[in-house]
Amino acid sequence: MKQTTRPPDHRPAVHRNGAALAAPPPARSRKRRRPASTLGVPPGGAWGRAAWGFLTPVTLYLALFYAYPLYRNIDLSLRNYTVRSFVQGDAPFTGLANYRTVFDNPTFAPALLHTALFTAVCLVFQYAIGLALAVFFNQHFRLSATLRALFLVPWLLPLIVSASTWSWMLNTDSGIVNAALHALGIGPVNWLTSPSWSLTSVIIANIWIGVPFNLVVLYSGLQSIPAGLYEAAALDGAGAWRRFWSITFPLLRPVSAITLLLGLVYTLKVFDIIWIMTKGGPADSSTTFATWSYQLGFGNLLPAFGPGAAVGNLLVVAALVFGLVYVRVQRKQALS
Repeated sequence: MKQTTRPPDHRPAVHRNGAALAAPPPARSRKRRRPASTLGVPPGGAWGRAAWGFLTPVTLYLALFYAYPLYRNIDLSLRNYTVRSFVQGDAPFTGLANYRTVFDNPTFAPALLHTALFTAVCLVFQYAIGLALAVFFNQHFRLSATLRALFLVPWLLPLIVSASTWSWMLNTDSGIVNAALHALGIGPVNWLTSPSWSLTSVIIANIWIGVPFNLVVLYSGLQSIPAGLYEAAALDGAGAWRRFWSITFPLLRPVSAITLLLGLVYTLKVFDIIWIMTKGGPADSSTTFATWSYQLGFGNLLPAFGPGAAVGNLLVVAALVFGLVYVRVQRKQALS
């Protein structure tokens, strides 16, 4: 006959007199893991296919619109391209000759100085004004949201509209700025046609355009600071300036760092405003690397594609260096 096994009985054993005996505890069963599919993660190869499905569009975008243009720009800077060779693709390899041409050009030193001044002054004033406005609007007074929205107008306007508006305002003969100066008894200023004022004019216009970005980012950073810190500092007798330097400014450092980095990358490549207002003149007095690269590559009857690409690569290297410095600083702060 076929034997059948009965499942173990875990009920307590009973004596003949009815008293219960303590039965040994059942053996612990290992907790079985739930399959990956029940946790919302596709099992096995499905997870890899899903990951590549999400990564493919981003990878293609970066390759087509970042990696390939950068490769082409580096290739342009290492060859002697003319209009004919640019079309036919048979430009001879020249190595670093285009970079030597750029460094030996008399425009290099002024353009480097103007780029540094333009970037540094714009960053300082954009950040300072944006931070002051962010602290001001953080008080949540009446019409705060409406005024904050109005301050976003310069950021939302197309750059060609903003630059054209500033060109009209700073016009020597019919500009509203000189009209206001005349009302105050001050003579007209050649904002756009004087070598002494052209760089200042484009700096003022770019500061006006960049302040709203700093305001938005810094204001969002202020919202993440707990209000209890300010209340505790006020109970300890700290004034407004003391609370700002001891609470607001230190806690805004991460947000400030990314704001300055993004502002730096944007300001290094500013071209539209300078080109529309002054075209880098007069006498290269407002020429930066961005406008000089365009002039070399497209602003002459005989374009110098190689030197123009070399100047553009210098801007890329500068932005990359500052980006690596930012990453290194952030890593040190995370480890400390």
